[in-house]
Amino acid sequence: MILSILGKKVGMTQIFDETGAVVPVTVIEAGPCPVLQVKTVEKDGYNALQIGFSDRRVKRTNKPLTGMFKKAGVSPKRFVREIPTDGEEHKVGDSITVDVLKDIKFVDVIGTSKGKGFQGAVKVWHFHGQPASHGAMGHRVVGSIGSSAYPSRVLKGLHMAKHMGNVRVQARGLKVVKVIPEKNLVLVRGAVPGFNGSFVIVKKCAEYMSTRKEKVKTEASK
Repeated sequence: MILSILGKKVGMTQIFDETGAVVPVTVIEAGPCPVLQVKTVEKDGYNALQIGFSDRRVKRTNKPLTGMFKKAGVSPKRFVREIPTDGEEHKVGDSITVDVLKDIKFVDVIGTSKGKGFQGAVKVWHFHGQPASHGAMGHRVVGSIGSSAYPSRVLKGLHMAKHMGNVRVQARGLKVVKVIPEKNLVLVRGAVPGFNGSFVIVKKCAEYMSTRKEKVKTEASK
């Protein structure tokens, strides 16, 4: 059974549920994703499928990848990833569509967060900052970062300015609000990492997260 699919973040909007309440959702274009390679326990040591998403120009694809796409009989893809399977029979050229999410209530969405460049400690770590009154010399500086006598060095792991964003982020336990197969769209409640147009991986939520969500929903309805 396939429980993951590749997609692209389209953007955020809002819809109304059956009670008339406004629900913020993220629209994700999921699939179709052709199967490029099938990995098995006998040959590779594990079961997985290599799938692709979003066409790209041939001249922007290197020769090894061009040969792989040609062997699979599909056009070059921009986003290629492996997804796990439970050993179910699949073959190269099969297409994975958003229908795999029809019976799934909660999903995890993996993407790359927006890059914000090099930022100070106040923005990165939400420091309070120095006094902003007249005469203060540093408003958004870190302050003391060590001791003079002992240990006479800056301790490891100290929160300081650094590069912010542009890292792999997983949004967990997002509710699947609606699946639109004819448009290859899935609507999930809440926000997902990345900017509009960025690639994401949508996979079935971990069982314990799904159970927790259902428990919270049941308790709220009482």
